[in-house]
Order: sequence, then structure tokens, then C-alpha cells
Amino acid sequence: MTAVAQPAAAARRDGSRRDLAGTGTLLRLALRRDRVLIPVWVLLLTVLAVQNAAAVEQFYPTAAERAELVASMNANTSMRAVYGPAFSSSLGGLAVWEMLTIGSVLIAIMSMIIVVRHTREEEETGRQELISAAMVGRRAPLTSALLAAAIANSAVAALVALGLTGVGLPAGGSLVTGLALGGTGLVFAAVAALAAQLTESARLAKGLTGAVLGAAFVLRAAGDSGTTDGSSPLAWASPLAWARNARPFADERPWVLLLSLGLAAAVTAAAYELAGRRDIGASFLATRPGPAAGRINGPYGLAWRLQRGSLLGWGTGLVLAGLVFGAMAEGAGDLLGDNEQSREIIERMGGASGITDAFLAAMAGLFGMITAVYAVGAVLRMRGEETSERAEPILAGAVPRLRWAAGHLLFAFAGSAVLLAACGLAMGAGYGLAAGEPGAVWRVTGAVLAQAPAVWALAAVAVLLLGAVPGAAAAAWGLVGGALVIGWLGPALDLPRAVMNLTPFTHLPKLPGGDPAAAPYLWILLAAAVLTAAGLAAFRRRDIG
Repeated sequence: MTAVAQPAAAARRDGSRRDLAGTGTLLRLALRRDRVLIPVWVLLLTVLAVQNAAAVEQFYPTAAERAELVASMNANTSMRAVYGPAFSSSLGGLAVWEMLTIGSVLIAIMSMIIVVRHTREEEETGRQELISAAMVGRRAPLTSALLAAAIANSAVAALVALGLTGVGLPAGGSLVTGLALGGTGLVFAAVAALAAQLTESARLAKGLTGAVLGAAFVLRAAGDSGTTDGSSPLAWASPLAWARNARPFADERPWVLLLSLGLAAAVTAAAYELAGRRDIGASFLATRPGPAAGRINGPYGLAWRLQRGSLLGWGTGLVLAGLVFGAMAEGAGDLLGDNEQSREIIERMGGASGITDAFLAAMAGLFGMITAVYAVGAVLRMRGEETSERAEPILAGAVPRLRWAAGHLLFAFAGSAVLLAACGLAMGAGYGLAAGEPGAVWRVTGAVLAQAPAVWALAAVAVLLLGAVPGAAAAAWGLVGGALVIGWLGPALDLPRAVMNLTPFTHLPKLPGGDPAAAPYLWILLAAAVLTAAGLAAFRRRDIG
């Protein structure tokens, strides 16, 4: 038995070494390609954590003020759904209260981008097939992508821990905060790796991972809205809640982080198993091939073919979120009571026209900022078609550049309006059913749809970058991320008006309840039109690719 078992074990070890051959070289290549991407994301997350701690100390310097803030936030179902419960009124506890919510989402997006970029995107462009012709193992690309994501997440964990310690917060809580963010990133790196095996394109892999992220956020929001101690089963079902339930700076429970590691390991194992069972370029969720003529014919049909999955995925997530937050709005005023501090925060988010309308307006703005992510992604899809060399054969024929671009921009601009309308209808329906006001659905829908000019303005900046500076087009993601961070954290931290004005959403009237003055909409629409025209003019003149 021993004589037979030893050769079998040796054969398995040799097979494992062959599967991972070239991993080190591919890792160095991935890190070289991401030498800007990873440092920017790591710096963004580190600065977010450190600046949030500094802002809390500035605006809530006394223990009494912090205790009042925690009491008011935990007493408000709506605020718990947005930010999550606060477990401590200490400086550290409040510093990570909001940051863990948005930081977990951002590090999940970072991990998704890194893993998909070095797995499915490489296969989609054909580069992976060329690389695999050399001495590269079957699972080496997946391993190198996960290692690159692990390095980025480890850097975030280390720098956030050091940064929070550097501003005077306790080392134990700082370390748990860093590890909590890193663990969340590892979970979604594994989810992205699994999605890359299941789907046939980078776009679908990102869409599937984004859908999982959206579902996790909704579960966390629904669970946290029901309890003040994070004990809801819905919250525990979401990986985004585990970082908070580790309770940094509030009787730390680092064992919760083992859930992130366990889930990441299990999903990674599934991805490795699938990676060994498919050919390069193949997928387990095959997409139906489209017809060469008929309704899919032409630039607009091609754009529909490329963009429809993303539009459907975003629409589903926004409709579900709209229903949840719309139903919560009815209880905002009762739960808030006479607490002036919480009322001021909500009014800074959504206006001073009544606490219910203020909450609905705040959610309308939040959904607008989320929709801007879709709009910018729809614009940058054109850059992906360029770099993958699929656009050049199309434009070499009888298809004009502007007509080709118009197909994608139709989804960026009209598609974002459709998403806002669907989300507004869902939020209005949720609020109308909870409040017994069926007619409120149109008022709420109009408020959400009114965010469209600001969404279009950010999409227009992406068009300008795509046309004038295509190599820096990805910087549009930074603008969207900045708008999301300012809009999400700014009102609670009472950031200066000059900072809040950096995002176009701040300049829109707070609807419902506010004064729907026409001037802000006209100015923002004019700016969006000028930026789009300038971007298309530059795109028409420059070389493709």
C-alpha cells in the first residue's frame, strides 16, 4: 500500500506544481500593470479612514456630544439602515462607524476590479491564450490575480491600522479595523474569481460580482434597521456586516473576521475547481449567440447587446433597494423624536422640509450617486471595446465614429434615466404602501428622476476624458467615488460647504419637499451638454486605440 501511495502522492504534487507554474512571473506582471491602480485605491481607503477620524474629533470633540450622536443614530431605523449601528461613543467607535460601511463597499470594488482584470479580461482580449502557450500552469493566472488582490488588501489593512494608530486611536481597535476591511476585500476577490469562471466576459463577471455586492448591502441595511446591536440574522448573512460586527474600538470581537476568511477560502476553492474544468475563453454560463441581422443589427443593436445585461442587473438592484428604503421612510420621524442632532444630519442630507421628505430626498440623492456609477461604466465600455481591438474593425467599415459612440451614450444617458425612474417608482411604492399614500409614488419618482442632470454631468466628464485623454479615462471612476464619499459622509460629518460643492448632486434642489427651481437643472444640463460635445469632438479627431 505504501509503495503505491507514495508515487500517487508525488504525482499529485507534480500536478499541483504544473498547475501553478509561472505564478510568480504573472504576479510581477500584474503588479506592474497595476502600479498606479493599486496605490491609488490603497491611498483612497487609507485617507478615508484617517480623515474620518480627524473629522469626528473636530466636529464632536466632547464625550457628551459623541454619546448624544450615538444615541440618536441608534434610535433611528432609517439612519441605521444607511450607516449601520454604532457600538461605541468613543472617538474610535465613531471614527469607524460610517467609514466601515462605505470602506467595505469600496474595498470590495477594488478587489473585483483587480481580479477580473487579470483573469477574465485577459482571456477576453486573447492575451491569456498567448501567455498560456508558454510554461504557464492552468491555475497560475487565477492564483496571480488573487495574490495581487491579497497584496492590495493587505496594504489597506496595514496602512489603515497604522494611520488610525498614528492619529492617537488605540492600537487594538485600529488593527481590527484594518483586518476587517482587508477580510471584506478578500471575500469579494474570491467572489470575483468565481464569477470570472462562470461568465464569458469581464463585463458579465463584474456585473455578477456587483449583484452579489448589492444583495449583501441590502441584506445588511435590512438587518441593521431592525436591531441596534447587529444581531439580526439578515445582517449576519451579509459579509458587509461582519466588519462592523467585529466591533473595533467597542469590545473587539476579532473572531468574527474568521467568517470572512472562511467564506473567502470556500469560494476560492470553488473557483479553483472550476478553473481546472474549462478551456481558456470558455465559461460555465454560456451566453446565447446573437443574430447577425434583425433587431441586433447596427451600432445601436450592438450597444444594446453589450449593455443590456448591465442595465438589467443595475435595475434589479436599484428596484429592490428602492422598495426597502421607501418602506423605511414612514418611520423616520417617529423614531427620531425630538433629537435635534439627528434631525440636523438628516436635514443636511435631504433638506429641511420635514423629516420624512428629508429622508426621501437623502435616499433620492444616494440612488442618484449610485446610478452615476452605472452611467460612467456605460461610457467607459467604449474604451474597453477600443483596447480589446473590437472597435477598430467596426469603425474601419461604413460605421461613423459618432454613430458608434451614440449607441453606447444612449445607454449612459437614457439608460441612467430609466434606472432612476424604476428606482423612484419602487421607492414611491414602498413608501406609499407603508404610509397609506398611494399618490406619493409619483412625487417620490419625480424626486429620484430629478437626480438625472447630476448623473449626466459625471457621465459627460467621462466622455470628455474618453475623447481627449483616453489613457486617463479611468480617472472618471475617481470622480464618481469622490462624489459618493462626499455625498455619503459629508452630511453626517458636517463637512465645509466648499467640499460639498465639489459634487454636482449638492447643487440640485432637495426633492421631495424642496423648491424645484429650474436654474440649477439648466446650468448642470448645459455643462453636461458642453462636456459631452467636447468629448465627442475630441474622439472624432483622435486615433482609435
